[in-house]
Amino acid sequence: MTVMVQTHVHYAEEATTGYPGTLVAPSDPRAPVAGHSSLVDKMLKAGLLVPTGVLGLYGRSGVYQDVADGVGLMVRRWGQDLGAQRVHLPPVLARSTFLHTNYLESFPDLMGSVHVFTGGDAEHKQLLQRVASDGDWPALLEPADVVLCSAACHGVYPLCTGTLPEGGRIFDVQSSCFRHEPSVNAARLQSFVMHEIVHVGSAESAWNHREEGLACGLRMLEGLGLSMRAVPASDPFFGRVGNVLAAGQLEEQLKIEGVTPIPGTEGETAVMSANSHRDHFGKSFGIHSAAGEVAHSACVAFGIDRIVVAMLAVHGLDPASWPFYVRAQLGLAGPQA
Repeated sequence: MTVMVQTHVHYAEEATTGYPGTLVAPSDPRAPVAGHSSLVDKMLKAGLLVPTGVLGLYGRSGVYQDVADGVGLMVRRWGQDLGAQRVHLPPVLARSTFLHTNYLESFPDLMGSVHVFTGGDAEHKQLLQRVASDGDWPALLEPADVVLCSAACHGVYPLCTGTLPEGGRIFDVQSSCFRHEPSVNAARLQSFVMHEIVHVGSAESAWNHREEGLACGLRMLEGLGLSMRAVPASDPFFGRVGNVLAAGQLEEQLKIEGVTPIPGTEGETAVMSANSHRDHFGKSFGIHSAAGEVAHSACVAFGIDRIVVAMLAVHGLDPASWPFYVRAQLGLAGPQA
């Protein structure tokens, strides 16, 4: 089924609010975590989330995952309509690719690096001694060739290096991602799934993808019973230079978030975003359009876990009791009685 979209969206004027502070969680995964939001507590008691003892890090039940899979299927259908190439990427990214994204310059506080042990018997003994004495054993590890994936789209840009075909390329990409922002907020996880439809092409085609994708995404989520609106926003750039970058991003409306109120959390939460990267990744990865110009890119990103949390908060913690039209779109409904 072809999804019809509008090509113009009116944006609300104000941006979403910032991030809550972090808390230190107990190391015992069986221990209760002080400061959980009431929504997280309800989801834990219902068995929808599985505690790990770390804020923002949870296992998911089968019921939760069925809903997440249904949302992903809806995004995939849109990607199929666009002729997108499906790519499932691992939760880690080549360190060389990561450095080309310039994520470290903008968000050093959110990234996660993977370190490994490369020593021999003597170093292993020293490692165990430090562990036993509660010493600084991570200092004995070396950086691996990979880092934790921060955004699903980062892994597709190396696939585009060189000259693009006429019309550019479009990807349907999903990945588990990590961002170091522990929080009591049920909608702000450290480990989460991001599903994106990414276009790499000319300046015009990338901008059109952003605009049309935003309209399509809002309609898709409204069809799941969520109250959505489009809001210009900025990424949480780091430091004083980051303030300048964020102001420019807002002024040029390069990032538009689809936000919705989630009962049990404060304010509105971004559950999707439509982003224009301009020629940032085209320059970084040596990508050119068919016309020989530096390629532009845009992505429409869906925070699968945030969408699931929003639906659980709005429709109730038992998906079997949700409205039929919602369950049907997610592939969870049998014949209507």
